[in-house]
Amino acid sequence: MGFKGAEDRWRDNLGNLRNVVRQELVTRQLERHLPAGRAAVLDAGCGQGTQALRLAGRGHDVTGVDASRDLLDLLPEGRIRAVHADLDALPSLFEPASFDVVLCHGVLMYLDDPGPLLTDLARLVRPGGFLSLLVRNGDALAMRPGLAGDWRAAREAFTADGYTNRLGVRARADRRADLTAALAARGLEVTHWYGVRVFTDADSAVACPPGDLDELIDCEELAGRTDPYRGVAALTHLIGGRQEA
Repeated sequence: MGFKGAEDRWRDNLGNLRNVVRQELVTRQLERHLPAGRAAVLDAGCGQGTQALRLAGRGHDVTGVDASRDLLDLLPEGRIRAVHADLDALPSLFEPASFDVVLCHGVLMYLDDPGPLLTDLARLVRPGGFLSLLVRNGDALAMRPGLAGDWRAAREAFTADGYTNRLGVRARADRRADLTAALAARGLEVTHWYGVRVFTDADSAVACPPGDLDELIDCEELAGRTDPYRGVAALTHLIGGRQEA
């Protein structure tokens, strides 16, 4: 598994509806948990920096780390601190408890074993801070092929731990209960979780409709925090907090 080599296909999809919904929902969900004052933020695997730039625009001190020079080159110069490095270098780049907020969005799915990275990310969260994880929802892998009428793939997805994504890359999926336990073992408590893309994950949902986008985002945001809808979203967004010392 791995993302390397898929950067061009990722860039081509940045303006489609699925990506717009993903970024808008994650922004809204994060706003519920960000500290009122200036926070030190790490975006691990920041890519083109959508969330990093939005947080910097809100006055936070943001560092983005990514292994792709091509994606980092898309960042406006000077808006955030950009570090070109593999994520396994995090322990050598930053001291423990360096950040109030640590983001890791759309990264775990490209790792055969996310455990070491989770350990490194948790280590960087200060007391009172939190880790924001966005992962492929392993509890709903059958939804996409099922809605597309691919019944063989849907049946297989019930017992699968991975899938081939729209970039043509084999990827993992994570179940919320497993990640909750993994974070607890690293001193982080999942205090909140959300679904991302309940209604707009279908292959037909490609173009971004200009007229009703705000209404669509409102519906997705409501579904993403409401049972049972959030449980079948394509992506799961977890907030794992570290208690105050």
